[in-house]
Amino acid sequence: MRVAVLFIDGVGIGRNDPEANPLAGREYLLSHFQDAPARPLPEGGRCFPVDPTFGVAGRPQSASNQTAILTGQPAPALIGRHVLGYPDAPLRELLARHSIIKRLVGAGRSATFANSYPVAYLDALKLHRRPSASAPEFTLPPAALRRLKPSATTLAFAAGHVPLRTLDDARAGQGLTHDITGEKARARSLSAPQRTPAEAARVFWQVASEADFTFFEHYLADEAGHAQDFTAARDALETFDAFARAVIATRPADARVLVCSDHGNVEDLTTRSHTLNPVPVLYFGPPAAGLESLATVADVGRTVLHWLNVE
Repeated sequence: MRVAVLFIDGVGIGRNDPEANPLAGREYLLSHFQDAPARPLPEGGRCFPVDPTFGVAGRPQSASNQTAILTGQPAPALIGRHVLGYPDAPLRELLARHSIIKRLVGAGRSATFANSYPVAYLDALKLHRRPSASAPEFTLPPAALRRLKPSATTLAFAAGHVPLRTLDDARAGQGLTHDITGEKARARSLSAPQRTPAEAARVFWQVASEADFTFFEHYLADEAGHAQDFTAARDALETFDAFARAVIATRPADARVLVCSDHGNVEDLTTRSHTLNPVPVLYFGPPAAGLESLATVADVGRTVLHWLNVE
């Protein structure tokens, strides 16, 4: 049995209000609402609303909740606060000790991150990467180097000594750009392939065919939420939805797919802030134990470990 997680940053379950919520009035996989009946999902999929707050005061944030997902630990509760952006020292320690990638690899399972990065970025952060025949795409000035920080995802895979993919891999059909289509990378003068969401889904399953666990990360919806940009939000959600639907439609019989987020944001464009709303966890695949116990975003990581028999 293989497990895949499609992670989208900043999508919660809000009101069914097209004036505030770009998920409303659409048939996205993630179009679930607090004030409307549950919508059926294709391929027998199921939706589980989960808590992103962990009972900690303040608004859920990306660094602490992504750490929770990628460790299976209630990170905000353990450190007593929500941490925005990139993991601080306590979160980095949690990821180094409890990364689900580290635990999977330690148990003899294989794991991979489908996202591809510029060599210059990975080398600047001294992150373990796959070989690349290309020279670094750019040179970061000292001020930018001082501000550069690794994400929770890259740290989780680094803890398991899993090499990260470069844009060489994306060009070779062995990796994906974070925006799925490659448009954002090309807009920054990076050499990245142009793909439709369906083509990206085929690449995803090619990557996933070599691992027990595969993770993909998409964060443009969260950016659109902070900008209160309806057009950018719809663009991000449309692209992710088309990609996720293609991944699900072509799911191998031996694969389980989870679609999840870390906290709410884009579902309420009346504010630039994250929300306190529950977030959706979608499941697609054969009958599986443990789904009913999904209660917080940390349970996504715990469920992955359970399904792959790593306790």
